[in-house]
Amino acid sequence: MRAHDIEKLISVGRPVIAPDASFAVFATSRPDLVANRAVGQLWRVDLPDGTPRRLTRGVADAGPRLSSDGSRLAFLRGDAKGRPQVFVIPSSGGEPVQATDATLGVEGFAWAPDGRSLAYVSRVPEPGRYGSVEGLDASAEAPRHITGIRWHANGLGYLADRPAHVFVIAAPQPDSEPFYEPAAAVRPEGEQAPKKPVIAFEARRLTEGTASHGGVVFSADGSEVLTGVDEIEPARRDLRSRVIALATDGSGKREVLGVEAGLSLYGFDVAHDGTLALLAHEVGESTVDFVAPGVGLWLLEGGAPRRLTDADSIDLGEVGSHITATGDDFLVQDRTRGRVRLLCVSRAGEVSEVLGGDLEVAGHAAADGLVIAAVASPESAGELVVLDDGAPRTLTAFGAGAAASGISTPRELTVDGRDGYPVHGWVAVPEGEGPFPVILQIHGGPYASYGVHLFDETQVLVDAGYAVVYSNPRGSAGYGRAHGRSIRQAMGTVDFSDVIDFLEGAVTDDPRLDGARVGVMGGSYGGYLTAWIIAHDHRFAGAIVERGFLDPATFQGTSDIGTFFGDEYVGVSAADIARQSPMAVVDQVTTPTLVIHSELDFRCPLEQATRYYAALKRNGAEAELLVFPGENHELTRAGQPRHRVQRFDAVLDWWARHLPTH
Repeated sequence: MRAHDIEKLISVGRPVIAPDASFAVFATSRPDLVANRAVGQLWRVDLPDGTPRRLTRGVADAGPRLSSDGSRLAFLRGDAKGRPQVFVIPSSGGEPVQATDATLGVEGFAWAPDGRSLAYVSRVPEPGRYGSVEGLDASAEAPRHITGIRWHANGLGYLADRPAHVFVIAAPQPDSEPFYEPAAAVRPEGEQAPKKPVIAFEARRLTEGTASHGGVVFSADGSEVLTGVDEIEPARRDLRSRVIALATDGSGKREVLGVEAGLSLYGFDVAHDGTLALLAHEVGESTVDFVAPGVGLWLLEGGAPRRLTDADSIDLGEVGSHITATGDDFLVQDRTRGRVRLLCVSRAGEVSEVLGGDLEVAGHAAADGLVIAAVASPESAGELVVLDDGAPRTLTAFGAGAAASGISTPRELTVDGRDGYPVHGWVAVPEGEGPFPVILQIHGGPYASYGVHLFDETQVLVDAGYAVVYSNPRGSAGYGRAHGRSIRQAMGTVDFSDVIDFLEGAVTDDPRLDGARVGVMGGSYGGYLTAWIIAHDHRFAGAIVERGFLDPATFQGTSDIGTFFGDEYVGVSAADIARQSPMAVVDQVTTPTLVIHSELDFRCPLEQATRYYAALKRNGAEAELLVFPGENHELTRAGQPRHRVQRFDAVLDWWARHLPTH
């Protein structure tokens, strides 16, 4: 596939299913180059074997949620100012009715069990900030007084001056009488013609103060809304989570889960009997132990939380992972060896696989014995699958466009490293006999992983004539906690040897790969390891260091996760930091290096790139810097489509100059 073929990468979001399992609704999303944004709508499919039909026609409709009786569908759509708001339609389709008018948009919402109301989370700006006063420019706002150790977040910006609060609003009836513009008429003095209201009902705010709240789930009886609490610490980072229950009538709140439980939450849900199910991990006595955390399923049944899944062998921490309560069991997503499978976990802790194989489950739902799942595979960025009597059946064909553009199916490979440790990964090769120049790709994280899903980063390089080698070295997710924790305060050691050993093993295994013509590239942690490699191994014709974690010494105080990430991964002493820092060995780099970064990257801030690039230049290495305006750490995954294509153009141009295919 070519760079512009990213328009054909259609992903499928978390689906919802009617209570009688008669139909399902899901959202799709894809990059659009003309609109220069992600676009998508909601789809409905009758179960178990209907044909999907487009249900809405918004620009970027997302996040569908069905009322408990299945008659109404709420979802997120941008309003006239582009702010995501909750809209409601009949589940069979129809004209949407706007339910919320949040100043900064809605971040998440839930239906009450009786379908009469909706709870949602929205950020509330300090007076005068973020356009809350018409005509007051951001540069003219009052100064920000910061007293905590956190103040910003990647993809958002400043935090403390717009905490996220919980609201409840009556759910509109989409079949109610619409508003009719009044005709011109002579009216009594002082009487104004009625104006169309933006929303039908006023929202009731349930939280106050400076703390932010994340996630909303109604209690089983609908009398309370459960939400997570995030308070900015005054002096020291604390990853322990709290959950509170807010009375929907505004009469008070109570704590459901306190910090004494020692858990950091990824998500939660309420079962039919009121049991609170949690996706969480323990953070230890330090309260910041997050390396290879072993996210598991926990139950809170009146006492202390009880873990149901094994921390060492099951990992429920994949991005987008969530819980589906079904009867007395729970469906969850487990990432393992580049796959994400769907598991069923009983209250007794019994675990069984519901859906597996060469796929990655991105979301799921269940009702009346029927299970549906959104999945990605080597052939498709997203499809909807139904499990009918346990056998998966694909109901959609969104991957057809990408398949028609030409896809190389990667070959799975395991290589024994120099210390005998097995390194697992993939090799993607162009058609033909070769020999092909080889690009070593390295993923971010580090506790993340390459997987089996259709990956544009690899496919575009293969189409350009490169063999691509990529693996999940020690430090990655999906191979147990020991694998993930092996580089804690030892970055650039076994992870370095694993990716190099996998590269050499892949070249030895396939004569089409030209081991004398190799390049290396990676982003985030992959940028870190790329910069580390080229300071210690000079075989590469070129390198691309993208959005990298390059100087741990300056990470604290600049990165949104700087208060704990570097401390946990490289340590706190000057000696430990220098021992694992690419900036400390930048003077050893002789490889031509392209540094790519984004202006609004608050995860690995821009100074990481500019200081690294300046050091390369000062030391006489060939180097170039490419900076994307208006983008953050998610450029390659969720950036403006035109920027994503321009990035591919720059990458291919760099390799054409330093690692030509002919």
